[in-house]
Amino acid sequence: MNFASKTLRAAALGLSLALLGAAAGAQTRIKMVLNWKYEGPQAWYFLAQDKGYFKAEGLEVEIDQGEGSSASIPKVASGAYQAGFGDLNAVIDLAAKRPADAPVAVYMVYNTPPFTVVVKQDSPIRTPKDLEGKTLGGPANDAALKLFPAFARLAKVDASKVNITNMAPNLREQMLLRGQVDGAFGYVTTITFGARGVGLDAAKDLRFIRYGDHGMDLYANAVFFSRSFVKDNPQAVRGFVRALNRAIKDVLADPAAGIDAVLRREPLLKRELERDKLQATLRNDMSHAEVARLGLGDVDDERLKRAIGIVVEANELPRTPLPAEVFDRSFLPPRDERPSKLF
Repeated sequence: MNFASKTLRAAALGLSLALLGAAAGAQTRIKMVLNWKYEGPQAWYFLAQDKGYFKAEGLEVEIDQGEGSSASIPKVASGAYQAGFGDLNAVIDLAAKRPADAPVAVYMVYNTPPFTVVVKQDSPIRTPKDLEGKTLGGPANDAALKLFPAFARLAKVDASKVNITNMAPNLREQMLLRGQVDGAFGYVTTITFGARGVGLDAAKDLRFIRYGDHGMDLYANAVFFSRSFVKDNPQAVRGFVRALNRAIKDVLADPAAGIDAVLRREPLLKRELERDKLQATLRNDMSHAEVARLGLGDVDDERLKRAIGIVVEANELPRTPLPAEVFDRSFLPPRDERPSKLF
């Protein structure tokens, strides 16, 4: 072999190695939108970033703040994001209307229905029927507000007799306190800590009319991906879920480390408040009895089927999606690797 041939072969080998190295180091990019502004109950997403769990799965994950649990679904459906964290019932709604566009959930996080209408403790509103003739307020993208027609139908409330007004999320508790609305939509945990911010003790000063107490045993927020991303990048989805599950276990073992990760994104947050919010979310929103049996992240198929039926019937949707259309458990880590007790 002459010198020129050896040189060409060496150059070709070097190029091949360079290309292989580049491929090995390539990261699949995922843009994720959260349910809300950065806060304690999102700690695991940030810890997975900071500890390199996403990177170890070959992923480059960018996480943006959200504008409400229902708002993240259309953002993923439109292709602006590949992944999101938001209300599964909004996924069901879209799957009934536009099945080809609806995202698919892959990890259930809020397995207990947090949806509520909150009123002041001295309010004459004591039952859902008492809401008729009253004014209720909520942020436009609030999941409890979006589900109110379904709740009203199940609770035999004439929704046409309830006045609805939209409000900025940070004004919810203030408007309720001032009597500008008779009640407000939201999540129990979110309202509890929002009330604390304006000097109220939710246990003493407020009363909650919970959807779950009136026939709406629904799932709430889940991690979901666009249908096209799931189809084209199944290993990336599996890696994301594996990294997330790993980070959740870390936060359960060391909540302070999780709050540290949140504060690195939003230093003006109050550590004690975000820690308490995280713990309340674990207790109130993530500890359905089925977790001990199924492990965090999974769903009960029969319960999900009933929930889909409730949403479809109450909102008079055009079709009833199958459970497999809205939730795909095939990306979950094995049962023994997922938490079964959260506190």
